[in-house]
Amino acid sequence: MPSIVEPKLISGNANRPLSEAVARRMSMHRGVNVELVEARVERFNDQEIFVEVFENVRGEDMFIIQPTSNPANDNLMELLIMSDALKRSSAARITAVIPYFGYARQDRRTKARTPISAKLVANMIVEAGIERVLTMDLHAAQIQGFFDIPVDNLYAAPIFALDIKSAFGSMEDVMVISPDVGGVARARELAQRIGAPLAIVDKRREKAGEVAEMTVIGDVTGKRCIIVDDMCDTAGTLCKAAEVLVGAGATEVHSYITHGVMSGPAVERVSKSVMKSLVITDSIQPTEAVKGCKNIRIVPTAPMFAQAILNIWNGTSVSSLFETNTLGPIYEGLYKG
Repeated sequence: MPSIVEPKLISGNANRPLSEAVARRMSMHRGVNVELVEARVERFNDQEIFVEVFENVRGEDMFIIQPTSNPANDNLMELLIMSDALKRSSAARITAVIPYFGYARQDRRTKARTPISAKLVANMIVEAGIERVLTMDLHAAQIQGFFDIPVDNLYAAPIFALDIKSAFGSMEDVMVISPDVGGVARARELAQRIGAPLAIVDKRREKAGEVAEMTVIGDVTGKRCIIVDDMCDTAGTLCKAAEVLVGAGATEVHSYITHGVMSGPAVERVSKSVMKSLVITDSIQPTEAVKGCKNIRIVPTAPMFAQAILNIWNGTSVSSLFETNTLGPIYEGLYKG
């Protein structure tokens, strides 16, 4: 088999700006110009997806950058078809870089006669010829076990820790909040990174999509509260949690959410919320409404993904990116302190 000369990036249509940012960042790291492989990913009149790669990829180490965000089915099919095109073009290895892994919320059977769609999607990805997956903040960490190939799950917590220390200064009156009991592990990790205490908002649902009651577990009086979660969809629960925290004596409420799904009335809710700020990553391409909202801020993931891709290509540790002292230099210039 031909030796793998360099990593090559190819992008679907889901988040082209992020793909271009990763390519620019890799160019900085390597000192050579890294460009996205030229290809066309388009649809026929009946919405069938067609992919054509215009460059030779034989024997190359290919990285497909494609979050499976809204429209989830179209973006997932783009990923699978792109992988098939590369596999049939004799690429040496195909890695799927999926900043946001769609269908992750369907990771178990919640009632009788329901699917485990996350497992089905994992099977499809492997069958398409993908040999490795690089993603960020899976909704449920055990989804890594649905794959029979290596899965590297990056965490946004180190990026958020850098941002919080830069934006908040003193951590003396800062408290990290988990918006539910299930997210305690994620919130605790960030709390430990910034040296802040932890509280929980316990929510009870009468039916799916509707929160009946919220109770704060912990004393948030006089605290600047930071709600931490992996995704924000319609923002209903998030905004209600902010109100409950303010009602319990919090002086300010901010939120740090990895994946800004921001569907339906989410942007309007956030703009009218008592939250001072909502910080999301660019794992999902933000809409114009999201970018235009005065209290939503977007932090970049391209530096982390670019370094992770280079580490995979070099055969070095990806988990080193979980440490602030390793990640800090990668984000040098973006954050101080």
